[in-house]
Amino acid sequence: MNGQSILSEQASSEQASAGQTSSSAPKTDSADGQAFIAEIVARARAAQKIAATWSQERVDEVCVAVGWSVYNDENIRKLAELAVAETGMGRVEDKITKHKNKVMGVLRDIRGVRTVGLMEEDPARGLRKYAKPVGVVGALAPVTNPTATPASNGLSILKGANAVIFAPHPKAKKSTTLACTFMREALRKVGAPEDLVQVIEEPSIELTQELMRQVDLIVATGGSAMVKAAYSSGKPAYGVGPGNAVQLLCEDADPEDAAKKIATSKSFDNATSCSSENSAVVHRAVWDRFLAGLQKEGGWLCTAEQKKALRHYLWVTGKNGQENLNPAIIAQDADKIARGAGFDVTKGTRFLIVQGEQPIESDRFFWEKISPVLTVLPCDSFEEGLRFVERITDLCGTGHSSGIFTFREDYIDRMGLYMRSSRIMVRQPMVSGNGGTFFNGMPSTVTLGCGTWGNNITTENIHWKHFINVTWLAMPIELNRPKDEDIFGDYWKRFGK
Repeated sequence: MNGQSILSEQASSEQASAGQTSSSAPKTDSADGQAFIAEIVARARAAQKIAATWSQERVDEVCVAVGWSVYNDENIRKLAELAVAETGMGRVEDKITKHKNKVMGVLRDIRGVRTVGLMEEDPARGLRKYAKPVGVVGALAPVTNPTATPASNGLSILKGANAVIFAPHPKAKKSTTLACTFMREALRKVGAPEDLVQVIEEPSIELTQELMRQVDLIVATGGSAMVKAAYSSGKPAYGVGPGNAVQLLCEDADPEDAAKKIATSKSFDNATSCSSENSAVVHRAVWDRFLAGLQKEGGWLCTAEQKKALRHYLWVTGKNGQENLNPAIIAQDADKIARGAGFDVTKGTRFLIVQGEQPIESDRFFWEKISPVLTVLPCDSFEEGLRFVERITDLCGTGHSSGIFTFREDYIDRMGLYMRSSRIMVRQPMVSGNGGTFFNGMPSTVTLGCGTWGNNITTENIHWKHFINVTWLAMPIELNRPKDEDIFGDYWKRFGK
């Protein structure tokens, strides 16, 4: 997501790992800040050294215990209520659902997977692969998902017998700390070192930067400034590109089905997820039925005047002269956003709908909005719609995701070949589909790589495989060198030697 980054916030410097008395770190003395981070990293390394000796069965036992601590109903409700109260973003019930799905999804994915010792063997090629920990991971958590992110990423990191230190967003430090507290309690319950999970309870820019310098690997989930800082830290890093998810409805789409799925996805947790549909490009053959379906599902179709009012409310000009999202609208209820813009909507409105305008590049509503506001745009053909989707994602979100509602295999294949998207959802709500769900085969995660298109190192969903080192052991095999004629024969026949 774009929006507020941990590295653009000032915070106090008193620090601690969850479940322990807070340690102090002076606000101005960088040397003391370095020493404080060095101390918690040292604790993490000591704990990880123990985890590195574990069998696969012991690792799995620990993961199940930690998973239950952030899955059971009592703890999840506490986390969801605190997250909403502290950040003012999202909905409690949706956050509970998110926790249930994400944690169970990760537990499903890591079950039975070998991440310790010999993990794979290929006798024909004489290859053996041995999994080993990456060490201590620094994990930066966003304000929009302050509890689901550490729960999901924490399990994937622990699966590799690693330790993790979370750096929360300053506006979500209590809820992230509580999630880590639950995980630490679970570690203690099964006799594992609590310091496998730690958190900076009072985060600051300087301490987060120092954390990134001292750990072995960074995973940055959040704003572009955060990700850029992670990549500039000098340590290996997994970051995410901006989200600007766009759906394409073709002429053969089921518009009522699409409307129901997109409405549910768009309004879920007030669009805190970067996978929340930001726009929908719709073939004119299904345009009217789709809009009617959206309104039936709680969408409010804005008039031209209401769109104009929203335009001035959703984006504000800062002191630097740059136009950015108004923090007051991020992940807020649709009726609250409407009132802020100066108009009222009917009771039960879940999201706002605005019609996009040409040229696409001049209409700000095609940018990521991180709020329950959906932009819709008609198209006259599949190819025109595909080009519109490309242009919209290129404004911000190249490499992230796109989706398509169609039953035509040629359309599906064309989109797969053409779009510079790391993930494409077919007839699915993107907020759940992108990060892995129980109705598709995507790895479950809250951290979505966007490839070089989004200035990331990978296009994959960041999951357990990204938190292990793999040693390749090669045994001698029978000589397997091809003849020159096997490789160059066809070329010689056409062009000569």
